[in-house]
Amino acid sequence: MELLKKIISTLPGSPGVYQFFNSDGKIIYVGKAKNLKKRVSSYFTTKNTKSYKINTLVKQISDIKHIVVNSEQDALLLENNLIKKLQPKYNVLLKDDKTFPWICIKKESFPRIFSTRRFVRDGSEYFGPYTSAYMVKTLLSLIRELYPLRTCSYNLTKENILKGNFKKCLEYHMGNCKAPCEGLQSKDDYENSIHQIKNVLKGNIQEVIAYLKNTMLEFSKAYQFENAEVIKQKILLLERYKSKSTIVNPKLKNIDVYSYIEKNTISVVNFLKIVNGAIIQSHTVELKNRFEDTKESLFTYAFLD
Repeated sequence: MELLKKIISTLPGSPGVYQFFNSDGKIIYVGKAKNLKKRVSSYFTTKNTKSYKINTLVKQISDIKHIVVNSEQDALLLENNLIKKLQPKYNVLLKDDKTFPWICIKKESFPRIFSTRRFVRDGSEYFGPYTSAYMVKTLLSLIRELYPLRTCSYNLTKENILKGNFKKCLEYHMGNCKAPCEGLQSKDDYENSIHQIKNVLKGNIQEVIAYLKNTMLEFSKAYQFENAEVIKQKILLLERYKSKSTIVNPKLKNIDVYSYIEKNTISVVNFLKIVNGAIIQSHTVELKNRFEDTKESLFTYAFLD
């Protein structure tokens, strides 16, 4: 118990994930916390030890380890992944097949784009996972406002389209689809939209804006002002979405930034993914140093999939 008290006293008041181990060195519980020190300490209070379930768990704890992350959302994702991978004995809430949502670009002719909680390795591309279903809905809504895409499950092979097997539906008449099922949209045009959507999901929004500005200019030169106005509205949508990103330096393009700080027996490793001056991903890990650890080995451990 003295060892556990010592470990708890050194825990940071930061967001993160904690792991409980038994005397055999086997992980028995994984949890997330907004404040690691406060949350872990709560297991050993008089109030919690009155709970049969918690008391049974606490009696088996021989060691505690933790990982510091950037936010509560990062902690939620890491906790979920660790529970699914390690299946600790006392975790029951996340042992089912529930996962966080992804945005899938289906591997098929004229790909559909949709949200899913199932990661199927069939060659499709997945973006995420996202801790917020609302964010997924927001992104999909933005994509649908920018690009008319099909939502049907037809097998749109070249042969099926030429045979006239399909008829355009209500989505076409509502302006939400260009009816590739009847050959009214070429595959190249559709794939161009998919390429731009991938850039949006990867954070390469400026490239998409530049492309749309050139398109708008071409429409204006051809006196197609209604089409130019449609493109302008798409640019404004993207600009508003882009403004929500954390801007570091607009001069920075596509770079990965790693930093390392060591103090006494603790090392903190940080990773930032910057695309066009905006942070689109961040990750921080706090590690306890061992005598044999090198800086290189700590980096490898911190960012090992």
